Amino acid sequence: MAQAREINGVLKQVLELGPTIAFFVLYLRIKDDTFTIGGTDYTGFIVAAVVFVPILLVAMGILWALTGKLSRMQVFTAFMVIFFGGLTAWFNDERFFKMKTTIVYGLLAAILGVGLLRGRSWLEYVMAEVMPMDHAGWMILTRRLTALFVVLAVANEIIWRTMSTETWVKIETFGFPIAMMVFLFWQFSQLQSHLIEEDGDKSS
Repeated sequence: MAQAREINGVLKQVLELGPTIAFFVLYLRIKDDTFTIGGTDYTGFIVAAVVFVPILLVAMGILWALTGKLSRMQVFTAFMVIFFGGLTAWFNDERFFKMKTTIVYGLLAAILGVGLLRGRSWLEYVMAEVMPMDHAGWMILTRRLTALFVVLAVANEIIWRTMSTETWVKIETFGFPIAMMVFLFWQFSQLQSHLIEEDGDKSS
């Protein structure tokens, strides 16, 4: 099995975040337009959502070609985008694409929750090599992250059902990711005592 290769950090961020930003910019440009394709009228939002799918796949293909790997989360996200993007286009209904976020967060909460009920942290299974931390720390982080996913799923349902599409797009593009980053930064600062020092750090 080929080993994963490191690439420039900025390029990695562009490939991971670029498709979402591209969707946001495209939506702003065509949000008020209507496109007739095959005799059916589609809103700018639906066209932007459908165009987002190949952009994401191309970015992931480049990332895989450069690094030799894709995370489970990236593969899962790609599947959900393709599936719900397809439903959005097929039924000409933007609600499918908006519900995608709720279902993604809900599934993540359910998966982590099942692990917790079994006394396990599946987050530890996925991320232990990236961030060495004792089991107790992983259990704490998993419980808190599960709660966050539930909150985000509920928040998404409230936002897309009660607010404008433009507001939802802005929150989906910037609000939820920022909330996630702030939460994780806060949690990692709170769980410093559970971090496991590398052997090189211990012997000084």
